[in-house]
Amino acid sequence: MSTAPHFDIDVPAFWQDPYPTLARLRKEAPIAFVPQLGSTLLCSRDDIFASEKQIDVFSSHQPEGLMNKLMGHNMMRKDGDAHMNERKAIFPAISPKTVRSHWTAQFDGHATRILDALRPDGVVDFVQAFALPFSAECLKSITGLTNMRFQDMNAWSQGMIDGIANYTGDPAVEARCHAATSGIDAAIDDMVPVLTRKPDLSLLGVMLQSGMPMESVRANIKLAISGGQNEPRDAIAGTVWALLTHPDQLALATSGAIPWLQAFEEYARWISPIGMSPRRIAKPWTIRDVAFETSERVFLMFGSANRDEKHFNDPERFDVRRDASKSIAFGAGPHFCAGAWASRAMVADVALPAIFRRLTNLRLIDDRPPRIGGWAFRGLLDLPVTWDR
Repeated sequence: MSTAPHFDIDVPAFWQDPYPTLARLRKEAPIAFVPQLGSTLLCSRDDIFASEKQIDVFSSHQPEGLMNKLMGHNMMRKDGDAHMNERKAIFPAISPKTVRSHWTAQFDGHATRILDALRPDGVVDFVQAFALPFSAECLKSITGLTNMRFQDMNAWSQGMIDGIANYTGDPAVEARCHAATSGIDAAIDDMVPVLTRKPDLSLLGVMLQSGMPMESVRANIKLAISGGQNEPRDAIAGTVWALLTHPDQLALATSGAIPWLQAFEEYARWISPIGMSPRRIAKPWTIRDVAFETSERVFLMFGSANRDEKHFNDPERFDVRRDASKSIAFGAGPHFCAGAWASRAMVADVALPAIFRRLTNLRLIDDRPPRIGGWAFRGLLDLPVTWDR
């Protein structure tokens, strides 16, 4: 255990809204051991920005970690050459060039089809009506698992997310995670012969062409689903909510005064959909007066870093005019999110402009405020809206 000061938290309250606690941590104990989470938290942007690049100390390789145990040994839990070799193997599927030339048109087709089917008959939960199916349909295309239903893509993603964040060891949560990974394995088994006969630019297609071992193929497909569904889903719904509650800023985006990408990047700073990434201490290390021991677990709190007062003025405020370039919503080191270009295209290039172009007078329901929750992964649980025919 590190020599960091102990800091107790109210776990349910932290799930409801982690930001007041994170602000206290940054002020009182930016490196602190939280017994309720069984980990030492790094909460300042400077500490996280430097530490994430020190893979010889803050290792992603966690043999006993929940992700390894439940999803297999994927590239997120590898460092150095082992990580880079798998990252290079998948790059043809999610490179900026491939996203522009291949995926964006498919994303646009998914958005058009889903929006065409929407009707403002009373109150619509926009998470369920658009954000969830759009994210899932895009992810089906990218992964190559077009044999799945979008409902399964979302449910299995959530099952794995809950499983790898199950630090309290709830057996029911673990069982749902196992069911999710079994479903994904079955979908992979069905598509392997199809994509072997006719390779494509999907993740499964390019990994099979690369000769990657099948256990790594499975693990990396599960990794893509675990993060690739919830982050765009939550970012789409969340950015829509943020803009609807800040109509002056929505006007800047719809008029073209600021790009949609800027609105998305500010939302990802303000409410980080992926709020934490775990690391294992690989060797004794000291940051200022805090000493770490080998093999202890630390959490890099991205959600705290993105509201660090040293780098963002009035960080609790959503402001699309802000320079959000210091945000580390997609990471800061060699594990920078490989799907960042695809995510930006899905949210900023396709979803947001289509939503506000197609849904006239889209608005919130006054007596139905949306619910939001989570700290390791954070997003809207629902978004009640309506619009004019």
